[in-house]
Amino acid sequence: MTESKALSLLGLANRARKVISGEELVIKEVKNGRAKLVLLSMDASENTTKKVQDKCRFYRIPIYWISNREILGTAIGKESRVVVAITDLGFAKKLEILLGES
Repeated sequence: MTESKALSLLGLANRARKVISGEELVIKEVKNGRAKLVLLSMDASENTTKKVQDKCRFYRIPIYWISNREILGTAIGKESRVVVAITDLGFAKKLEILLGES
């Protein structure tokens, strides 16, 4: 499945220090224009989902859904994560391609 390829790439981006995780930090990166792509867990709270979607829409940052917080966390070698931002354009574009296929 293509999501697993995307998650492998996400792990690589994380090791390259191009991934920010955590709601407040992600929103800060979106506002500063450093976030190129946001990945949001489908089991995020309504409040978090709305806040992240509104910011991404306003700043025109693409947003993609990941099955759940455990999968997203595992991909970056951490415990469950609800939202992550990719700060590198190359990684972001490749992830968009992979996630767009799934």
